[in-house]
Amino acid sequence: MDKMRRLWLSLIPLLFASCFGREVETLVIRGSDTEVNLVLQLAENYMDTHSGVSIAVTGGGSGTGIAALLNKKTDIANSSRSFKDSELQLAAERKLEVVPIIFALDALSFIVNENLPIEQLSIEQLRGIYTGEISNWSEVGGPDQTISLYGRQSNSGTFTFIQTHILKGNYSPDMKQMNGTAQIIEGIKRDKAGIGYVGIGYIVNSEGQVTEGIKVLCIQGEGQSWAVSPLEPANITNGSYQIVRPLYQYLDGAPEGIRKAFLQYELSPEGQKIISENGYYAINDTYRKKNEKYLESK
Repeated sequence: MDKMRRLWLSLIPLLFASCFGREVETLVIRGSDTEVNLVLQLAENYMDTHSGVSIAVTGGGSGTGIAALLNKKTDIANSSRSFKDSELQLAAERKLEVVPIIFALDALSFIVNENLPIEQLSIEQLRGIYTGEISNWSEVGGPDQTISLYGRQSNSGTFTFIQTHILKGNYSPDMKQMNGTAQIIEGIKRDKAGIGYVGIGYIVNSEGQVTEGIKVLCIQGEGQSWAVSPLEPANITNGSYQIVRPLYQYLDGAPEGIRKAFLQYELSPEGQKIISENGYYAINDTYRKKNEKYLESK
């Protein structure tokens, strides 16, 4: 089911209710492309058992979602990064109370074309590749081909996360900045010298099969003597795969009503099971305790 069809399905309860005079609770969620398909799935499942609820979920990037929240154009902002200081300052000026909920964990993966004879890279090599210091695959044990870089635009939380936690500097000006994750995947399928980064849930189905045409690289982390794969859940839970981040949903003020009910559903055993089945990871006790102070009953 594509994104547009899912969006129309989310609006059906609202259209139906308007015809028959029934009140419908509506929820608007905008932001992260990393999160959009996952939250669409959660919203669809929630609406299946809550006929009086209409949830509209759209992407556009973490920056788009945060901007919508700051401008009071969304109920919940999906974001794969934390708020920037400048955004927090703007929220304070507009008298918004920014409340963060962490509902899932995501392992960021680096992908190449399935025909590229590279199986693993170190974080140091990734840093060199994406800053432009390493420009040919032969420099990291591959063929004599110029490396073709794919990444996200600057309004993406994934763009910011990679820059902050991996590069610790600026991206190469030669990187192709794509509008969404799907464009990175399609680019890598066509480009035999390409490399890109995506959330693991975007390229692995419920059976654990990787999207055809791409290869997921094993990554050697800082202080490690071996490379590990993000395709193995144990590597995520035991911390051996180091490129893992929390996925946020931001609100203005402590959630109440439908906002609170939907968040509680996402964090319930059923919601966390859906998250795991979609290639992401359930939150741990540390994040669960952080959420509790905002979601506890009043």
